[in-house]
Parts: sequence; C-alpha cells; structure tokens
Amino acid sequence: MTPSEIQSIKQRFAIIGNAPSLNYAIQVAAQVAPTDMTVLITGESGSGKESFSKIIHALSPRKHGQFIAINCGAIPEGTIDSELFGHEKGSFTGAQEARKGYFEVTNGGTIFLDEIGEMPLGTQARLLRVLENGEFIRVGSSKVQKTDVRVVAATNVNLLDAVREGRFREDLYYRLNTVPITVPPLRDRGDDIYLLFRKFSTDFSDRYRVKPISLTPEAVQELQRFRFPGNIRQLKNVAEQMSVLETDREVDARRLRGYLPADQASRLPMLVHAAGTATDGAGNNYSERDLLYKVLFDMRRDMTDLKKLVLDLAGGQRPHETQELLRQNSHLFSGNSMAVAPYEGPNGRTMRPESGGNDYILNPRELGVEDATDYEEEPQRVEDISHETEEETLSLEAKEKEMIIKALKKHNNKRKHAAHDLGISERTLYRKLKQYDLEQA
Repeated sequence: MTPSEIQSIKQRFAIIGNAPSLNYAIQVAAQVAPTDMTVLITGESGSGKESFSKIIHALSPRKHGQFIAINCGAIPEGTIDSELFGHEKGSFTGAQEARKGYFEVTNGGTIFLDEIGEMPLGTQARLLRVLENGEFIRVGSSKVQKTDVRVVAATNVNLLDAVREGRFREDLYYRLNTVPITVPPLRDRGDDIYLLFRKFSTDFSDRYRVKPISLTPEAVQELQRFRFPGNIRQLKNVAEQMSVLETDREVDARRLRGYLPADQASRLPMLVHAAGTATDGAGNNYSERDLLYKVLFDMRRDMTDLKKLVLDLAGGQRPHETQELLRQNSHLFSGNSMAVAPYEGPNGRTMRPESGGNDYILNPRELGVEDATDYEEEPQRVEDISHETEEETLSLEAKEKEMIIKALKKHNNKRKHAAHDLGISERTLYRKLKQYDLEQA
C-alpha cells in the first residue's frame, strides 16, 4: 500500500499522525477490509480502536449495510443475550413483546464488539456459534435463525491471560483473532502527540471563540515526555482545559505541568502488565493476592530477625542493662511464648509462668545472665524464637467464599440483595458462585 493511499485514509477518517506503528495498523485494516475475515483490534483504552473498525466497514463490500458499535462491558449480564440475539414475547419478566437483536438487525452489515473481554461466558458460547455457522437462537425460542454479519472485536486487556484464568473461551479467542491489529498507545507515537494537541487546540478555539493555545519549545518537550495513560482521550481533555482556563495563549512548561498529573508524568515502563498482575524487581509475575502474601511473610520474617537480634544483644548485657533493653523492645515480644521453668528470682522469690495464657516470665538465666540476684526489676515476657508455631494458612478465597455464603443466607438467596450487601455487581457475584461451585447455595 502506497504512502499516498494511507494518507488518503487518514484524511477520510480524521486520523492524525505519522508514526510507523500507526501507519502499519492502517495498512493492515485496509488490506483486510475487502474480505469477510474476523478482526481483533487490541490497544489501550482511549487509543482510537473504534476508528479502525469504521475503516474496515467503510472499505468493505458491506459498506452499504448497517454498522453497529456495542460496548460489551456496558450491557448488564442478564440482558446482553437479549440485546445481541433478541427475545420472544414472555421469555422473561418485562418481555411484553418480541424483539430483534443486533445480529438480526445488522444482517449484511458489521458489528463492532468493543471490550469483548467483558462478555459473559454464556454469551461467548452463543457468539462462537454465530461466528462458526452464522446461526443464533432468540432468548425464549427454539427456532434457529441465520444471519450474515461480519464481527470486528476490540479489547484493552490481554485475552490470553483471560483464557488462562478461565474468564474467556480459548476457542472463541482463536476464532476472533483471525487477523490481529494493534493500535499503538499515544506515548509511543512521538511527534504525533504535538500534532494532535494542535488539532484539538484549533477545534476548541473555534468552539469557544478564543485564540488557539500555543506551546513554547520547552512545553512541547514536556508534553511529549508525558506518558498519557488515558491516551488520545486524555490529551484532548488537557487541550480543552487549557483552551478554557488559560488567559495567556502561549503556555510554557511550568504552566503546562499544572495540567499534567504528577504521578503519571514518568515515561518509564509500567510495572503493571495486565489487570491484577504485576512484576517484581526480578521480573517474576505476581497477582495482587500473591503480592499481599509476599508482603505479609516478609514482615513476619523481619520480625523474627528483630527478635533474634534483641535476644542476642540481651545475652551479653548485665542484668539491669538487659532489663532496660527488653523494656525498650517490649512491643516485639508478643504472641505464643516459650515455656520457662520456675526459678529462684530476686530476694528468694520463685518466678513461675503466668497462668491463663501462653506467656511466661523471662528467666534471666535463659539470657546467659549468671547473677540472677541482681535482677531486681519486674521481668518482661519474651517469645521463644526457636519454637515458632506453625504459620496459619492465609486464604482470601476461603474468606471470600464464606462471606458470599453468609450474604446469600442473610438475603434468602436473593442474589441482587446479596451482591449489594457485598459491594459487588450481580455479574461479579454470578462469576464467584460459578468459581466456588455455589450456584445451588
């Protein structure tokens, strides 16, 4: 495909930029458009994935057919089947008449399924049948209907990770990913950032009837260093804010930084790779729960080391110095403690373990103090480092399962009220019930 043809597509669909990765994505979209192949568009939120779906539809033989864009994450789980495939009258509460779904309405056209990773598993099975055989069944019907619809899907998550976690069907993933198109994030497009800013600044100057915002050379460099996690959408918001709020129409780097969140300014690679996963310094992948466990166990190990250190130091001190050291670090000595045999303490008193618990009185001789008669002050409690109790197993899943069961019992198995009580959506609760095999609870 020639550069002039790519430029023509950019002008037609108002795409601004000359980054090689952007040009390649446009070229792939134009080449696959004349076919009926299924396309999967991947890219971060706000990077302009829907524009590529429009390119594919407009350059295809279906351009005179209907084009519908659907956000799968915005449709409730209980109604998405009805929205996509239609329903019969009386098939569920509120279905007062039959209704055609999007796959029936757009017969001969193109459907753009945005955020396909949010689609429920049951709906994924129905979609796979449409892609394989062009067949679907309305909700509440047994009649198989045919449709001729081209599907273009998009996602901002790693679907392979979703497949491994059981949230997305593997067969559907490979069926959708016939031709992949990757839309580059704004931070990887170099000079395109300033080109887009100038375009937005001009648009907003016309809308608000003000002089367009211009940037000093230092401000341009500052703008291009910003990593823009919100991509084009975030850049557009920044341009609009400046167009409305700035009295001086030439903005320097210092004033520009006031519109760029400080915690998002670095262009260093992000540690977070996908939803719920992160990377440590050694490059190992962890889930959020794994990271929590790791922090807890590291804290426990550090506490153990501190206790050993205090005991080692105390072993070489005179009795009064030992007592002072233990008093200063008494907050470290808690929990299950060692069993200390009765011994003869100050003034001939016999020191014994305290009753009613596992804490025992510290015997100075256990610390290597030879002259116990000098030990005049009240002894402190100490924990036996060499006899740590077995660590309790931490399980967030068990606690989560327990809370779900309690919420369902509290609301007589009414999932809507249980989900509200738990602070989660019905869709999330349904997924958790399947995960923990609680659907009959």
